[in-house]
Amino acid sequence: MKRTKRIASVLLALVMALSLITTAFAAGETGSITIDNAVVGKTYTIYRIFDLNSHNDDYTAINYKVSAKWAAFFQDGAKGLDYVTIDDQGYVTWKVDADKVAFAKDAYAFAQASSIPNDGQNKAANSTVKFENLTLGYYLVQSDLGVLCSLDTTMPNVTIKEKNSQPTVDKQVQENSNGTWGDTNDANIGDTVNFKTTINVVDGQPKNYVLHDKMSDGLTFDTDSVEVKIGDRTLTPGSDYTLIANPKDGCTFEIEFKENVLKPNDVVIVTYSATLNDKAVIHPEPNTNETKLVYGEGSETTWDKTETFTYQFDLVKIKTDKTVLDGAEFKLYDAKTGGNEIALIDESNGVYRVATAAEKAAEGFVSATIKAGKVTIKGLDSGTYYLEETKAPAGYNVLAERVEVKIDHANLTATVEGDTYVSGGVQVINQTGAELPSTGGIGTTIFYVVGGLLVVAAGVLLVTRKRMSKSED
Repeated sequence: MKRTKRIASVLLALVMALSLITTAFAAGETGSITIDNAVVGKTYTIYRIFDLNSHNDDYTAINYKVSAKWAAFFQDGAKGLDYVTIDDQGYVTWKVDADKVAFAKDAYAFAQASSIPNDGQNKAANSTVKFENLTLGYYLVQSDLGVLCSLDTTMPNVTIKEKNSQPTVDKQVQENSNGTWGDTNDANIGDTVNFKTTINVVDGQPKNYVLHDKMSDGLTFDTDSVEVKIGDRTLTPGSDYTLIANPKDGCTFEIEFKENVLKPNDVVIVTYSATLNDKAVIHPEPNTNETKLVYGEGSETTWDKTETFTYQFDLVKIKTDKTVLDGAEFKLYDAKTGGNEIALIDESNGVYRVATAAEKAAEGFVSATIKAGKVTIKGLDSGTYYLEETKAPAGYNVLAERVEVKIDHANLTATVEGDTYVSGGVQVINQTGAELPSTGGIGTTIFYVVGGLLVVAAGVLLVTRKRMSKSED
């Protein structure tokens, strides 16, 4: 009898002890995960890696077993065993000093590679995302921004904060007149235009970073000009990133960063150049360069854009009565005296364009002479230019000095109605040469008038003298 009572006492003690550390799940017992600081528009996905096997009333004592679909991740030689041990009964124990951030990254990589189904997916409509009615367990949370480096137990309800942030991209263009960087610049056709893109890497897991760049037709990309730097370190093409020119998505080029090259909070500077070509559009239309960053699981930033402007002016040669006068010829210079001639191409129909570097380098190239009338000169940077008249219309004087043309971030457009100049543009007035007397002209008339006056004067003098003689008599 005593022995029976002793056995019964031991069994009762065991039951009581077990009741402290293991609580059978009530029917329908579930939990929830709430994500604060969620990024609107991003998708959050959860994976249950461990099943919660049992727990005490206040969840201070919990044990887990591996979820069936994750078994391969914890087989001998698999990554999972770098972080946990699993005993003969299948209970999971974290290794001392196990890096749970690294575990999260490896687990998500495995989930992707093995196509492990998720246990929930929500797109953030605001700053809070909530998963409810979850089977109790240990969950990995992932977002479009990268792995949310936090694993939590539904015990039964848990709140975690989004630790990742969205990367940013800032594109700038250099103004060649003063070297400053901004959103806009002015340039001549043929000029080299310098660009700079700054990528601010997120503080989570930088993954799948691809920079996309798209230039309008008026810009010609220089592939050899690309330089990528993180601080003072220049990245190496091929080993650190891949440069793809003319990709299939219609961009001008892409820079695809290799895995593990970018670290949290890196600031990446990408510089490159292009040439403003003969397809450039004229102000107020811009020649654009756009950049965006694709990252994570297909997330992307908005396009950031720069605008490059080039200008034109109308030249009108007129008489003093504002009638358009043909037959004059001009050259365009960058200084009032001396300086450099601005090389031009005659595009016909009274339109002249600044020549490209390739056109100027061509064998036998000669800058076009501006022949006015009314003409247009296009493809100019903002600034001051000078027109030198090299030939005047027949019967008119060549201008003694160059004519100043000041382009201040706007076109100089002339209005002409019929053959009459009305307003605007650059007007150049020519004076006729001095007229000399000619037969049948005013000169003869002058001689006749003067001669007549002399005859009249002589007659008056003669009559006066006769009267004076009679008086004396």
